[in-house]
Amino acid sequence: MTQITNHMPTAELQALDAAHHMHPFTANADLAKKGARVITRAKGVFLTDSEGEEILDGMAGLWCVNIGYGREELADVAARQMRELPYYNTFFQTTHIPAIALANKIAELAPGDLNHVFFAAGGSEANDTNIRLVRTYWAEKGKPEKTVIISRKNAYHGSSVGSGSLGGMVGMHAQGGMPIPDIHHIEQPYWWGEGGETSPEEFGIARARLLEEAILEHGEDRVAAFIAEPVQGAGGVIVAPETYWAEIQRICDKYEILLIVDEVITGFGRTGNWFGSQTLNIRPDIMTIAKGLSSGYAPIGGSIVSDEVANVIDGTEFAHGYTYSGHPVAAAVALENLRILEEEGIVDHVRDVAAPYLAEKWHGLADHPLVGETSIVGLMASLALTPDKNARAKFAAEPGTAGLICREHSFANNLVMRHVGDRMVIAPPLVITEGEIDLLIERARKALDGALAELTDKGLMQAAA
Repeated sequence: MTQITNHMPTAELQALDAAHHMHPFTANADLAKKGARVITRAKGVFLTDSEGEEILDGMAGLWCVNIGYGREELADVAARQMRELPYYNTFFQTTHIPAIALANKIAELAPGDLNHVFFAAGGSEANDTNIRLVRTYWAEKGKPEKTVIISRKNAYHGSSVGSGSLGGMVGMHAQGGMPIPDIHHIEQPYWWGEGGETSPEEFGIARARLLEEAILEHGEDRVAAFIAEPVQGAGGVIVAPETYWAEIQRICDKYEILLIVDEVITGFGRTGNWFGSQTLNIRPDIMTIAKGLSSGYAPIGGSIVSDEVANVIDGTEFAHGYTYSGHPVAAAVALENLRILEEEGIVDHVRDVAAPYLAEKWHGLADHPLVGETSIVGLMASLALTPDKNARAKFAAEPGTAGLICREHSFANNLVMRHVGDRMVIAPPLVITEGEIDLLIERARKALDGALAELTDKGLMQAAA
């Protein structure tokens, strides 16, 4: 068996990585010169790299390791399932016990009438499924012209051609022929960065009503669905004003368009409830899930579908699916992950202990000269970097310059804190303790101090005109 602790020297591992491994969302030539940080093991909320450095993972992997690292129960379940039934598909009128049990458990946990699950291998696949689900739904209802899906700028819904089109990331759309036809994007509800002189309440209503304008522009007879994240995660943990979601719900109800809520990040405890839709009082027709479903221990995702949508889809042969839809090992791991979340009260821990404590400490960073805004919902939080907090000013430098500098100080300080443009983002494992939160805040503040000093030295603390 391959040894993890006894490995080649870091430089040799980095050279092999650079020679053969193409990293996602990376300029690989630049990384090859620098050398990737090699992670060798993990436990709880901490990673260990090939040099023996212990790193606090403030991002739970990629927003996903909800129960923390090193839970042997999931390894045991995976091994047992591999021995019993390592793989079978759910095509050809067959099923298997892990898929049956997991679909049943998800339906039990999901709010409202979300009682049906179409499995995928991750969030990108699930959102591709959603495109076909909503268009097939309307075709079966006798309205095949309803194909337009409305999304938001700066949204993230995956990186395949379909899901990347649903997302509103300009950099992604610049490559590979996206977006595909009949995807329309409206402005995001980002008050701090885009609200100007309006109040957050007014801004929330105004941005929600852009959905209504888009529906009327395209025609109610053409619009199939609206898709959005409860909190924009990869967009920078953008928390909409309190007025936003109620107005979005009103508009979807008024025009009878399907509401797809992308809970890939916010699902399975991240916001202090099982789903972000419960935290923000949203009623989805379709919910996208992945990440925390298995805490990242196995690749799995899916679409949770309402009774109404499922009943219509079930009336036809839905010509869609994936080799790994409901993969038995991934499903068994996900089921054990949900058992741990439930039986150990981890969602309650987020709501009652970790989230309130993190909120208090995170908002305390607002006193830092570099911080213009602190935002948090549950255990996902962000802060906006600014050269002038009173003016909510952007930097004169190219967007992301300050954020990257702060991220580098954070990584050097053994804290994984991500930057999205000039916003700093965290989403730690849900099992994080108060003491570990204190350490996270201490390292975050140290990173901010280092970034402020470097920005000042380089003459970059200048506001955009």
